[in-house]
Amino acid sequence: MKRVVIASIIGTTVEWYDFLIYATASALIFPKLFFPSSNPGLSAIASFGTLGVGYFARPLGAAVFGHFGDRVGRKAMLATTIVMMGLGTFLVGLLPTYGQIGVAAPVLLVLLRLLQGVGLGGEWGGAVLIVVENAKSQNRGLLGSMVQLGYPLGTLCAVGIFAVLSRTSEADLLGWAWRIPFLISIVLAGVGLYIRLQLQETPVFRELQAENRVARLPLVEVLTKEPRAFFTAIGLKLSEISYAMIAGVFAINYVTVRLAMPRSVILNAVFVSSVVALFAIPLFGWISDRIGRKAMFYAGTAFAIAFAFPFFWLLDTKDPLLITLTIVAAIIFGQMIGFAVGAPWYTELFAAPMRYSGASLGFQIGAAISGGLTPFAAATFLSWTNGAPWPISIYLIALAVVTLCGTIAAPETAGRPMK
Repeated sequence: MKRVVIASIIGTTVEWYDFLIYATASALIFPKLFFPSSNPGLSAIASFGTLGVGYFARPLGAAVFGHFGDRVGRKAMLATTIVMMGLGTFLVGLLPTYGQIGVAAPVLLVLLRLLQGVGLGGEWGGAVLIVVENAKSQNRGLLGSMVQLGYPLGTLCAVGIFAVLSRTSEADLLGWAWRIPFLISIVLAGVGLYIRLQLQETPVFRELQAENRVARLPLVEVLTKEPRAFFTAIGLKLSEISYAMIAGVFAINYVTVRLAMPRSVILNAVFVSSVVALFAIPLFGWISDRIGRKAMFYAGTAFAIAFAFPFFWLLDTKDPLLITLTIVAAIIFGQMIGFAVGAPWYTELFAAPMRYSGASLGFQIGAAISGGLTPFAAATFLSWTNGAPWPISIYLIALAVVTLCGTIAAPETAGRPMK
């Protein structure tokens, strides 16, 4: 079990690093190199729009790889997706900029972001299932949540390398240094692939094969046999990912452009929050095994509603310490409660023959709706109100209410046998 968990964490760290260096670059680099404009706000909107493309591609990856994950097995999909992510990220590092080839540059950037999105969309479900389907009922929350450690670890790697590169001159950063995080991805993907190839298929899927109970069209069965679980999974995802995008991505642009503060302030804040998340994620998963998944989601949505307006009030103080504490609180309680507990909960909602498809697609459609739209919507709201962030706060509250409704509708699964 220890080997399975460690292998899943390492693999998801590589995947999230690939996905998140793009998010960081979309706030710091791409507006200037791929979407130049006399209006920085319009450049940010265009850049965040391409960030959203990756989220909209994730459901496609979930549908395709979920189908084969339920038909062929969890392990094979994990190997395929990490190769796809590594290759897509590496090629971003080789792209010429708008100044070199014109409009073809952002077009190619969008295509590679699509490739990233498809890869991550297919990867998540397999990584969680290969742990959850090996775990015992009493500690599924803890072990399932630990797969999500790949996100803060990937964030630490992504933000950390950009924080180091930000010490170079602006000319060097925009000239060549920004490519380094993307190019080294091919090495990380090779390491992740090697580790994943050492894993065995889950006992649950082997049993399905032995009993000839593998679903022929798992996605169709999800939509016809378990539609409530499917739509519940979508709703459960919306609030958590909106806080991830606002506090972990949009805030980078807000603090550096709107508040005109040094990049180091917000990058350090995101870095610190990721360190705290390394401890918070397994803690939240462990607590959910004791008090239930629903109770944890109730707490997370209550925080998301209450903190939506104070979040921007505290950022606007321009106090580096308050900014750091604000980002940490938003990411840990606004994002990580749902992120940690959601991993086992989504998978527990579905029966084994359709579990990869159901959990993956529900998770990724929720991520596409909220994660894909949130940075773009936030930048648009800010431009519309000439810098006033109150519509963004209302947006966060609305998504939290939807997640609250999903929490009420979802069954409690902690400590119970899986379907």
